[in-house]
Amino acid sequence: MKYRHRELERKFTEASRFFKAVLVTGARQVGKSTMLKHLAENENRTIVTMDNDMDRELAKNDPELFFQTYKTPILIDEIQKAPELLEHIKIMCDESDERGRFWLTGSQRKKLMERASDTLAGRLGILRLFGLSQREKAGLLNPVPLDFSMRSLLERQNDMPKNDIIEVFRHIWEGGFADVQTASNEMAQVYYQSYIDNYLIADAVNDEGISDVTGFRRFIRACAALTGNILNYRTLGEAAGVSDVTAKRWLGILQDMDVVFLLEPYSNNELQRLIKSPKLYFCDTGLCAYLTRWLTPDSLRAGAAGGHFFENYVVMELVKNYTYAEDSALISYYRDDKAKEIDVFIEENGRIHPLEIKKSANPEKKEIKKFDIIEKTSLEKGYGGIICMSDRPFPIDAMNSLIPSNII
Repeated sequence: MKYRHRELERKFTEASRFFKAVLVTGARQVGKSTMLKHLAENENRTIVTMDNDMDRELAKNDPELFFQTYKTPILIDEIQKAPELLEHIKIMCDESDERGRFWLTGSQRKKLMERASDTLAGRLGILRLFGLSQREKAGLLNPVPLDFSMRSLLERQNDMPKNDIIEVFRHIWEGGFADVQTASNEMAQVYYQSYIDNYLIADAVNDEGISDVTGFRRFIRACAALTGNILNYRTLGEAAGVSDVTAKRWLGILQDMDVVFLLEPYSNNELQRLIKSPKLYFCDTGLCAYLTRWLTPDSLRAGAAGGHFFENYVVMELVKNYTYAEDSALISYYRDDKAKEIDVFIEENGRIHPLEIKKSANPEKKEIKKFDIIEKTSLEKGYGGIICMSDRPFPIDAMNSLIPSNII
């Protein structure tokens, strides 16, 4: 299978020159080890995976012997399965000024980051990888920075193929796992079922101690059915037949595995009566489609959940864009107790870029009137608009545009 270049390669290469150790986190099978193995092709770098039983046992029981056996520079895959190595990596980092000596990958992001950050403070750079974005599928890395101005939107459009609802929902239905991109519909279903059994359930049982496998399966499906909704633990618990407390713990596990993404609500002391619950999304829309039994792109596009999946797709494309970009941003959504909602706030450099998401080629332009709420804060309102199925960027007014979904 031909290697697909990833946008994170640029940032990872910079981090490897700067830090003694670099950790790439992300869900299982999103391409962490594939990317690092590709970057290591011209290096004399040892590659070891902790999925291997014998190597894992050696790493856990005798870290010193492990590093006598496997020399640096080294790539250690799924480091969370042998966290005992981290203390020894710290010692070896302190013994040398060599940069990029340790490349690490790991799932279970929160726990791993906490332990790695505590042990390797000042020595470790932590980066996050998601499944393939629409830009990566198109082979377009690091395009013009996204600032939602008409100039930026027009420049980005020059490189991207035409916005097309059929192609967008094919991308949504396929998701971002590399192996699914060339699979038939039948084999895609086999892949996702195997992914759930061999990774999600296995890791939940082995690493998190979950014993109610049947309940956990129901819970994952309940989360998928509620994608794009404001999080409610009681609703999730009732759908899966578990308590609110269990629902909260299990959702934390799925978040830790980078299966789900929680979009936090906007918070500002100048605005009162704001909703405090996050919105629930899936990191991979293909997995979400499988879990909710949308078995073809066309049925998903025409189905009742099409709008929620389109919103999920747009939010995650924005998350990926800012995760890999040189300049980071805070991504949130706005909703008050009067049900006034703005789908996405991008906050950077003291500005808020307000964005609505509509699965329409010609959405109602009056949607941008909601953006006036920003004027009640001390923050500056930046460029914004409506991300939609428009075939080209089109100005609504001086600050807002129709934004084709395929150029974000």
